[in-house]
Amino acid sequence: MWRLLWLGVAAGIFIGLGAVTASTAAQAVSNIGMQRLVSGALFPIGLCMVVLLGAELFTGNALMVTAAMRGKITWPALLRNWGIVYIGNLLGAVLLAYLMANFGQLDIGAQGLAVYSARVAAAKVSLTWLKAFVLGIFCNLLVCAAIYMGMSAKDTAGKILGSYLPILAFVTSGFEHCVADMYYVPAGIFARGNPEYAQVLLASGLDVSGLTWGGFVLHTLIPISLGNIAGGVLLGILMYYAHAVKKE
Repeated sequence: MWRLLWLGVAAGIFIGLGAVTASTAAQAVSNIGMQRLVSGALFPIGLCMVVLLGAELFTGNALMVTAAMRGKITWPALLRNWGIVYIGNLLGAVLLAYLMANFGQLDIGAQGLAVYSARVAAAKVSLTWLKAFVLGIFCNLLVCAAIYMGMSAKDTAGKILGSYLPILAFVTSGFEHCVADMYYVPAGIFARGNPEYAQVLLASGLDVSGLTWGGFVLHTLIPISLGNIAGGVLLGILMYYAHAVKKE
């Protein structure tokens, strides 16, 4: 259990670091299309680290449904894995968000990164349940495709390229990933709670009233996590019946 939890914490930190890198670059870009493209080009660093270092990512582990279908693991074992990894991912990402918001990293761009982080977080907590759910489905179709493609490669370069391209697509398209949002939204909440950044946010005119932990859980984390599960399970089942069944 503890090993699984630690690997989940590591994955939360890795995905969060991808988000940190993407945000740091994108905050200086005004054109929304280019902003998304810059984020998409840099965010996949996080998943590449997860794949190469063997960390445990909740969204990728949605594919374990095929192991349960084949009787390789039990359904309770699948749910146990999801629960432990999810908690680990959350702990790692929130810890990283706290450190970034309270130890100066959001000072970048004359504190423009703090404003950008809060703006991204506010947009995510304002999503409707249905929109968040659907965006979560398409996100994890691409994330799990990245896992399949990365794991199918035989060398490091192939694993990086296979993991990279679908993540570039999901970030640029604006789909929603629950583990990434475990960093993005808490970073905005912590920025709002930092007195130094609070003044900058007030001066920017940004409405951050929705940046609460309750809003994060109810309007972002729950629907996006359910959408991610649906998207990953759907792809896993499709691949199972398309490939594995013929070989058994």
